[in-house]
Amino acid sequence: MFFAAVQGAGCAKSADAQSSLLPQKAPPQHWSFEGPVGHFDLSAVQRGYAVFAKVCSACHSLKQVHFSDLSQTGLTPEQTIALAESWQIAAGHDEAGHFKFRKGLPDDFLPSPYSSPAAARAANGGAVPPDLSRIGLIHPGGADRIYAMLTSYGEPVGGEKAPRYANPYMIGHITAMPPPLHDNAVSFTDGHPATVQQQAHDVTTFLEWVSEPHRDSKRRLGVGVVLYLCFLIIIFVILKRRIWSHVRK
Repeated sequence: MFFAAVQGAGCAKSADAQSSLLPQKAPPQHWSFEGPVGHFDLSAVQRGYAVFAKVCSACHSLKQVHFSDLSQTGLTPEQTIALAESWQIAAGHDEAGHFKFRKGLPDDFLPSPYSSPAAARAANGGAVPPDLSRIGLIHPGGADRIYAMLTSYGEPVGGEKAPRYANPYMIGHITAMPPPLHDNAVSFTDGHPATVQQQAHDVTTFLEWVSEPHRDSKRRLGVGVVLYLCFLIIIFVILKRRIWSHVRK
């Protein structure tokens, strides 16, 4: 009995320790794309792209996104071409073995910041920054947790060579990723203030849109189907009453 009690106490402590390392539940935020009739704020999506291009793309990729996909954010064909050309795309090697680059084309995927996983590990202390193409769908906690992670950094801990950062919304409540966002690190063309909170909100909206860019069209189709079915039900009810009214007579 004693050993069973000790073992049970040990298991309880282990469970408590593990649960204490789980990410905290993120406080809910207001998102325009939530709910059955929600929709993406395309202005926020465009600002979020600016944050990704300026900040996040230094470490993270969007391997499943073409530049042409970004035309769905409200860009004109000319703006889409100009956006693609602002990126450098690897185009093989020259005679000396060095990488050659060219301007991006609308049909290109957004490039990875690293030439290989080994290069990514070497640049990030052995860790490979995840691709963000579907982060909005697969990340536990969704948009609320992504926003909370970006805005809840604490003081650095550990040595200067390999610092870690406190963050209650990360697994283990600590991360090797430095705080990515800083006030006014990005300039928004629409005049929105580039606070950390605004940048986090917009880049989270962008990543949600990237994860499911056709969500709005699916919702519109769903609403149309529901309205059509309601119309059919009304027609069937009217027909039933008329048919059965003659039968009863």
